[in-house]
Amino acid sequence: MVRLPVDIADAARRAAAARGGSASGIGAFLKGEVRTSASAPLVTASVACGFPSPAEDSLERPLDLNELHGIGAPSVFLVRVAGESMTGRGLFPGDIAVVDKARRPRSGCIVVACLNGDFTMKTYLKRGDEVILKAENPAFPDITVPEEADFQVWGVVTGSSRVF
Repeated sequence: MVRLPVDIADAARRAAAARGGSASGIGAFLKGEVRTSASAPLVTASVACGFPSPAEDSLERPLDLNELHGIGAPSVFLVRVAGESMTGRGLFPGDIAVVDKARRPRSGCIVVACLNGDFTMKTYLKRGDEVILKAENPAFPDITVPEEADFQVWGVVTGSSRVF
């Protein structure tokens, strides 16, 4: 279950309905599955991406990626990245972004936002009373959020996952 403020849940319902999904819920927008926690050993040595270096034998305690990303907290949800407007910040189509709706956006952070019923992921910039959603790919324009716009920040992107 993902708990959302009423205004955000309403925006999700409108967006799902506009995309031909069910307007009765946001399942078409947020999909996930419950799993038990799993972990893997974390090697303390860094791995060089240039010349090979000798491996170390020491291991840290197992690293739980759910714990690392705060997955399981009621304020955290996952969303699949679509489009190429954020490639300059390392977010590529198909990546899974970890979003925390409890974090307040700060200028320079990446957010998931709903602008006039459309969802977007951009860098959030605040300049005085003006909000700019900055694309991190020069092929895409920045968006200046008009004062009269229906605008909500859903959450702050805190990490991502990519499978090759």
